[in-house]
Amino acid sequence: MADFEKRRDDDVVLPEVQRTHSSSLDYPNEKSRDSELGEERLETFDDHDVTKPFPIDPTEPEETHQLTFRALLVGSVLGAVVGASNIYLGLKTGFTFGPQLFGAIFGFAILKPFAKAMPESGILGKLLGGPFGPKENCTVQSSLLHAICSPSTASGGLGILFVSAIPAMYRLNLLSELPQQDVGKLIALTTCAGFFGVFFVIPLRRYYIVKQKLTFPTPAATAYTIRSLHNGRTGAVAAKKKSLALLYTFVTTFVFKVMTGYAPGILYDWHIGWTLFRLGFTSIISLDNYGWWIEFTPAFYGAGMLSGLNASWSFFGGSVLAWGIIAPSLVKNGLAVGVPADEVFPERISYQALSFRDPDQYVDAPSPRYWLLWPGVLVMLLYSFADILLSLTPFFKTLFASSAWSGLDPRTWVGTRELDPEDEDQTPMEDRIPFSWWSTGLFLSTVMCCAILATQFHMNVGEAILALLLGFLFSFIGVQSSGQTDVNPVSTVAKASQLIFGGIGKGSGMDPTTGQMFNLTAGVIAAGSAAQASDMTGDLKTGYLLRAKPRNQFVAQLVGSVVAVFLTTGLFILFTTATPCIIDPPATGECTYGAPSVSAWSAVAIAVSAPRLPIPPSSGYTAIGLAIAAVLTVLAKYYLIPKKYWGYIPNWNAIGLAFVVPQVFYSIAMAVGSTVNYFWLKNNPTGYDMYMFAIAAGLLAGEGLGGVFQALLAVAGVDGGEFGTAIGCPGFQFCG
Repeated sequence: MADFEKRRDDDVVLPEVQRTHSSSLDYPNEKSRDSELGEERLETFDDHDVTKPFPIDPTEPEETHQLTFRALLVGSVLGAVVGASNIYLGLKTGFTFGPQLFGAIFGFAILKPFAKAMPESGILGKLLGGPFGPKENCTVQSSLLHAICSPSTASGGLGILFVSAIPAMYRLNLLSELPQQDVGKLIALTTCAGFFGVFFVIPLRRYYIVKQKLTFPTPAATAYTIRSLHNGRTGAVAAKKKSLALLYTFVTTFVFKVMTGYAPGILYDWHIGWTLFRLGFTSIISLDNYGWWIEFTPAFYGAGMLSGLNASWSFFGGSVLAWGIIAPSLVKNGLAVGVPADEVFPERISYQALSFRDPDQYVDAPSPRYWLLWPGVLVMLLYSFADILLSLTPFFKTLFASSAWSGLDPRTWVGTRELDPEDEDQTPMEDRIPFSWWSTGLFLSTVMCCAILATQFHMNVGEAILALLLGFLFSFIGVQSSGQTDVNPVSTVAKASQLIFGGIGKGSGMDPTTGQMFNLTAGVIAAGSAAQASDMTGDLKTGYLLRAKPRNQFVAQLVGSVVAVFLTTGLFILFTTATPCIIDPPATGECTYGAPSVSAWSAVAIAVSAPRLPIPPSSGYTAIGLAIAAVLTVLAKYYLIPKKYWGYIPNWNAIGLAFVVPQVFYSIAMAVGSTVNYFWLKNNPTGYDMYMFAIAAGLLAGEGLGGVFQALLAVAGVDGGEFGTAIGCPGFQFCG
C-alpha cells in the first residue's frame, strides 16, 4: 500500500517543490509571497536546475561542522515523534506521511536559537555550540529520516514492517503469543532489513542522482526549504511563521486527541445511524453496521491536504463502491454474511470479520470485508505494476543507451583521489563515502542476515540470499519511481516476494503454517531493505543539492537506523500491549486499529501457502474484472489522455485501498481535507504556501503522538476505558 501512502498526485502542491520542478508545476502568486516575507532576498531559486547542486554563495561562511552531536540528537528525537505518529497512522489505515519537511522546519526552529544561545568556546561550546547552517540542518533531517524510517508512506523504511508483515505473523500465530516474548527476534529481523538496505545503495548514488538526474520531488523540496530557511532575514521570518504554525497545530491536536479518549462518542466518533436507531428509526442501523459514521480525525484531514483531490476523492469513491454498493449487495444476495455485534441489540451486525475458525468459511461464508479484500489487493498490485512499467519506459530506454552505463560502471565505485574537472559531481573525494565503508558493511550485513535467518527463522543460505537479492531488485523500482514521481510502491511490489517464496514453499512440500512463516519472513527482508534503500537515495539527493558531505550523511543515516531498530520495535510492543486486537482481532473484526496492510499481507500468505485457494469465486471474478479495468485505465492514461487531464483519472490504487480499509470515515475525512485545501490554495495562495505543510504536518503528528500517549495511558490503566464515558457509542460499549 505504500504507493498510495507515498502518493503526490498531479494536483498536489508541495511547499517549495513547485519552484524546483519547472516542467509542470507553477508556483502561485510568487510576488505576493515576496511581499509577505519582505523584499530582501539574497537569492531566487526559481530558475535553478533541480538536478544540479546549489551554486556556492561566496558571502556565506563555510560550514566546518556538519556532523554534530546536537544534530544527531535532535534528529533522533524528532524521528521518535514522527515515527510514533507514522506507526499509529500506519496501523490505523496503512497511510503515513513524509517527515523530511517536518524535520527541516522543526530542526531549524530548535537548533538555530539553541546555537546562538550556547557559548562557542570551551568543551560545551565545541559539543553543542557554534553556527548552525544548511548542511548541519541536512544532517538533522538525515538522522530523523532514518530514525523513523518512513519517508513520504505509508510507511516506508523499517516502519513498514511493523504495520504490515510482522503483525501478520502474530495474527497467523506464527510467533509467540505476545510480542514482548519475541523482542530479540524482532530486533534481529529489523536489523537485517535495515542495514543491508543502507549499504547496497551507496554505489548507485552516482547513477541515479548524477547521471540519471532524477528529480526526487520531496527530497528536492526539503533541500530548497532548508536553503531558504538559512537565507538571511527573510529565511528567519519564514522559519518562525512556519514553526509556530506547526507547533500550535501540533499541541492543539495532541490535546484534542488525548481528550477524545475519555469521551469518544461525543468528541471523536459521531455514530449517526446508531443515534437515529435509538430514536426509533430502526432500519437506519444499517448505516452504522456498514461503518458509515463521522470521525473527527485531524490526522486524516491533514492526510487529505497532502494527498490532493485525486487520491482523496478516489479513496472516498472506492469506499462508496465497496461499502455503500457492493457490501450491501453481497449480504442481500447471500454471498457474504455478518456476525452479531451486540447481545442486547441484535440489529447491530458486524460485517468486518476477517478470520474464521473453520477454514471453509473463507470460501463458503465470508464476511463482506474478507470478500472485498481480494479485489482490493489485486487491483493495487496490478495497477502499481502497470503504472510503474509504463512510467519507467523512458528509464529503460536510457538504461540501455551506451552512455548511461557509465554510472553503473563498477570501476567508478572505488573512485580516484582526483576530481575530473568536467564531472558534474564536484564533491571532494575525502568527503565521499569510501569504498571500504560500504563494501565491508554490505559483506558483514549479508553474513549477519544469513546467520539470523538461518538460526531464528529456519531459512537456508540460498533462500536468505534470494530474499536479499529481491530486496535489491525491488529497490531499483522504488528508487526510480520515487525519483520521478515521488511515489514509492515498495510495499505493494514486495508482495511479489510472497508469491515467489510461496511457490518455493509448496515445491519443497512445506505445510501451510511453515509456508506462511517462510514467505512472510522473505517479504520482511525484501520490503524492508528496498524501502531503506529508497529512503537513503532520496536523502542523498537532498545532500547533493545542498553540497553536504555524503560521508557525514552516511554516518547520520547509520545512527538513525540504529535508533530506528529499537524505536520501531518498542513502539510496536507499546501499541499491541495497549490494543491487543491489532494482532488478535475479535470475531466481529471491530478494532480501534483497522491495520489494512496487516490484513493484506496475512491474506496473501494464507493464499500462497494453502492447498486450496481460499478465495470465494465471486470475489475472485470481481477482482479480475476490476484489475483489468485498472490496467486499462493506466494504458489510457499514458497513451490516450493528455497529461494535463491526468488529475481527473481515478487513482485505482486509492480505490483498491478503500476495498481493504473497512473504516470509511477515513476516506470521508481525507476528501474533506483535500477539498478545503483546494479552496484555500485557490483563494489565498500566499497563506497556503506559507502555512499549508506546517498545519498538515501538525495535524498528522499531533494525532499520532496523541495516540501514543493514549496507549501509555491504557498501559497505566488510567485511559478513557477506565475513567471515560460511553455516551454516543453503539451498544453503550466504549468506542474510539
